[in-house]
Amino acid sequence: METTAIIWAALSAIESVWIVAATIFVILQRRSAQATLAWIFALAFLPVVGIVLYLFLGPRRYEKRKRRRARAQAYVGALHVSDTDGKHPRSDQALHLMRLCENAGGPAARPRTASGEVFLDGKSKYEALSTAIAEAEHHIHCEYYIWEPDNIGTRLRDQLCERARAGVEVRVLVDGFGSSKAHDRFWQSLRDCGGDVRRFNAFTLTNWRPRMANFRTHRKIVVVDGRVGFTGGMNVSDVHTSEFSGDDAWRDTHLRLEGPAVKGLQMVFFEDWFYATDASPDGPEYLRGTEDLPEGNREVQVVASGPDENLDAIHKLFFSSIAGAHERVFLTTPYFVPDEPIFDALNTAALRGADVKILVPAAGDVPLVAAAARTYYPELLNNGVRIFEYGPPVLHSKTLVVDDDLAIVGTANTDNRSFRLNFEVVVANYDAEICDGLATAFDDDLECATEVTLEALQEAPFLRRFIASTARLFSPVL
Repeated sequence: METTAIIWAALSAIESVWIVAATIFVILQRRSAQATLAWIFALAFLPVVGIVLYLFLGPRRYEKRKRRRARAQAYVGALHVSDTDGKHPRSDQALHLMRLCENAGGPAARPRTASGEVFLDGKSKYEALSTAIAEAEHHIHCEYYIWEPDNIGTRLRDQLCERARAGVEVRVLVDGFGSSKAHDRFWQSLRDCGGDVRRFNAFTLTNWRPRMANFRTHRKIVVVDGRVGFTGGMNVSDVHTSEFSGDDAWRDTHLRLEGPAVKGLQMVFFEDWFYATDASPDGPEYLRGTEDLPEGNREVQVVASGPDENLDAIHKLFFSSIAGAHERVFLTTPYFVPDEPIFDALNTAALRGADVKILVPAAGDVPLVAAAARTYYPELLNNGVRIFEYGPPVLHSKTLVVDDDLAIVGTANTDNRSFRLNFEVVVANYDAEICDGLATAFDDDLECATEVTLEALQEAPFLRRFIASTARLFSPVL
C-alpha cells in the first residue's frame, strides 16, 4: 500500500512539473492568447496527443529559417523595383487599404496597374495557362502547393519540357509536403531538358522535421517572361477541371494578370526561390520596368504573407476591408475558422447594415476544421450575417468582395493557418468592374448552395454539436 502511494505521489509530482514546464514553454512562444491557452490545454492534459500535434503543427518561427528568409527578402528588396505610381483609386477607403498593404506587405505590394481575366473553372484556367506557356520566349516560373502527377500535371510538365528544349528558362518550385506525390522520377524528364525543379522545405531522410508541417508554401504562382502572371486557388490537379473530373470538378477561382502588376508576383516567386536555393535570377528581363509593359486599366496590389514575419499583411487586409465595409461583404472560403478580429469585423459590418454573406463548402475535406466552423455560425446569424453551404461539388474558391472598392482573389483561406502559418499570396483589385463580376459569380454560386438557419443548427444531434464545440477549442492551431 505504501509503495502504491509513493508511486502515485511520484507520478503526481512528474505531472505537476510537466504542466508547469509546458505552460512556461508555450507562454514564451508569445502567441495569441487563444492559441497559447489551446496549446497549454493540449500539452498539459493530453500530453501524448499534444506532443504529437505540437511537433507537426506547433512551432511557427525558427531562427535559422527566419535568417534564411531574411536573406531572401533582402535580396529581392535590392532588385530593381522602381515603378511609377499607379492610378489613384476612386475612394478614400481603397486608398487607405492600398497604403496599409504597401506598408505591411513590402516591395511586392507596391500599387501597380494590370489588365487581366478571372477564371471560374479549371478548364478555362488551364487553357489560358497553356497558351501563355506556349508563347514564352525567355522564362517560365511556376510555384505550387500541390502538383499532382496526374493528367493535368503530366500535360503541364511535358509542355514545360518542350519550352525548355526550345531554350526557355524553366523554374518550378513545389511544396515538399503538398506535392509529395510528384516524386523525383516524375520531374526527371524536365530536368533532363534543362529545367530546374526544387522543393520548398522538402522532407528527406537527412532533413526531416515534423514541425516543418507549418513552414509550407500554399502559394500558386506562374510568371511567364515577366509579362503574364497567374495566381488563385487552383493547384495543378485533375480535380479542378471537368475534362477529367466531370461534374465533380471543384469550384474554384483563378486570376490572370498582364502588365506592371506581374512584377509583384515575380518578386514573391524570387523570394521563395532564393529561400529554397540560396540563389535567384537577376536582370531587367526578369523584373521589367513599367516602361517595358503596357499600362493596365486596373489598380492592383500583390500582397504576400507568411510565418517568417509578424505583420500578417493578408490578415490585416481582410480585417481592415471588412471592418470598413458599408454596402456588401461577399466572402467565399473553403475553410472558415475566423479569429476574433475577423469574427468581430463580420458581425460589426452586418450590424451596420451591410449585406454580409459567407459561402462555405457543404462538406469540407478536413472534418475537424468543418466542425469547428459551424460553431461560429449562430452568433453570425443572430447579427444578420447570411451563411450558405455550397455543393456538391467541392468549393475551393478563395475570394472577398467589399463594396465597389475591393475584390480579392488568391490562395488564402479564412483561418489561422492561412493568415499566420502558411506562405500565401493574394491580389487586391481596386476596381468596380471586377468587384461586380465577382459579386455576380458569388450570386450564381448561391444557386448551388443551401442557406444555413439557426433552426437547423439547433436541431443537429447532440454528438455532432459536442464534437464541433470541442473542435473549436483547437481553432487557433488549425
